[in-house]
Amino acid sequence: MRLDDRNGTEPISEPVILKLEEDVLAPIRVTGDYAVVAITKHGVELGRKLADRFPGTDLYTMSKFARGDEEMKGIQLFEGSVRMLFPALFPAYKGLILIISLGAVVRMIAPLLKDKKTDPGVVVVDDKGQYAISVLSGHLGGANELAKEAAAVLGAVPVITTASDVQQTIPVDLFGRRFGWKWESDEKLTPVSAAVVNEERVAIVQESGEPGWWTADRPLPGHMQVFSSVGEALQHEMDAALVITHRVLNEEEKAILANGVLYRPKSIALGIGCNRGTSAEEIEQVIMETLAEQGFSPRSVRALCSINLKQDEAGLLETAAKHGWEFVCYTPEELNQMPIEEPSDTVFKFTGAYGVSEPAAKRYSGADQLVVTKKKSGNVTVSVAVMNFTER
Repeated sequence: MRLDDRNGTEPISEPVILKLEEDVLAPIRVTGDYAVVAITKHGVELGRKLADRFPGTDLYTMSKFARGDEEMKGIQLFEGSVRMLFPALFPAYKGLILIISLGAVVRMIAPLLKDKKTDPGVVVVDDKGQYAISVLSGHLGGANELAKEAAAVLGAVPVITTASDVQQTIPVDLFGRRFGWKWESDEKLTPVSAAVVNEERVAIVQESGEPGWWTADRPLPGHMQVFSSVGEALQHEMDAALVITHRVLNEEEKAILANGVLYRPKSIALGIGCNRGTSAEEIEQVIMETLAEQGFSPRSVRALCSINLKQDEAGLLETAAKHGWEFVCYTPEELNQMPIEEPSDTVFKFTGAYGVSEPAAKRYSGADQLVVTKKKSGNVTVSVAVMNFTER
């Protein structure tokens, strides 16, 4: 423990730092399928951006660039030569994004290479984030697609050198990762991937989420067909499906997942108001009950939104942190700019805003209409919006 530098009195925990030693396997914490490693000041900025946009990705940075939020964000700090980190990373991850010079990477990973069936995909990004280079296991390891996804996040140019990389199709396990989409289950990843690669009939059902997932410089392949609802897709005979929705599918709709992968886009914004001191347990209970009533998945929640008077509300902060949801607060003036259905003079008297949950959800989501305008339960008021990505 040490004293917090902000006031000299408040004790805070020291971050855990990996001490890299020769011939000693680093005790890394693996929480996802991919890892990002950064060893420079600018590289750390890029690494944080990638980790933020790729949920479930583990970020490793040198301890001298620590900011104090590493424990909260799950960032792992290390001291010593980065070369000694790779023996632990190689068997632990499907893919590595290394913000390190290409020559140095080649020298460091060379002793670890086995074969293209077992080596992870390796992508190298330069210190300015101009290029994302597929270095190792481009096809089987997925480095080619990982390079494209990383490039899309950073605004970089993907560099793919394998001569046979001409298919330009959808990487099922990485689909929508740069938007924060998460698949519900990995059970059908392999057969659905096979259907995509083998040009079988594939339904892409998108009920919500970002529309810009197709980035190739050619039209969507003819064996893929886009539908706006599960019901519409079920009317057609397809071999596999990619389903992007915030909804919980009913029993009839679940038939599409016989050979399908369900993705949860981050497309729900929750406007929240609560009495001072409301517990995280009560807030979470009201949120989960409200989502269940609407048939919405909690995995599709993107943000909790409130008024700036609540920016230090412990229950809200704890709930957002527990689920990895963004917590956004607006000023009364910003909230009053939003047209709302249920303005309250009482709320205005105490907050300066004519509403909290309703305008906060509208402002963040860009939606004109809310799914739940305002629900009051105990000490909590909640509004629910589905994101309008065309307005963001």
